[in-house]
Amino acid sequence: QVHLVQSGGGLVQAGGSLTLSCAASGHAISTYFMGWFRQGSGKEREFVGTITWNNGLTTYANSVKGRFTISRDNAKNTIYLQMNSLKPEDTAVYYCAATRRYPVFDTWGQGAQVTVSS
Repeated sequence: QVHLVQSGGGLVQAGGSLTLSCAASGHAISTYFMGWFRQGSGKEREFVGTITWNNGLTTYANSVKGRFTISRDNAKNTIYLQMNSLKPEDTAVYYCAATRRYPVFDTWGQGAQVTVSS
């Protein structure tokens, strides 16, 4: 079982940047596939991107490609979501997630509010 604790988030003006962190703890963390999702108010949860621990391979939703970067620090068991050129439509609660049964994510962080003002 893996446990995820998020940090970061907050309020930023459009065009600004924010970084979210997600620290994983537990057994065999490297066997988990990691992801970021977001959920805007009144909207369904939306895929943002994924990363693997072993080789750092990433995928991104088209809506964030070129603006967001997912990275990991294996020594700290932490993944990051660097968000640049933020837009008001990026406003959402952001969640990190883990799974051994991709594409079904079954372990979630507590969420972090990101608000982008115009």
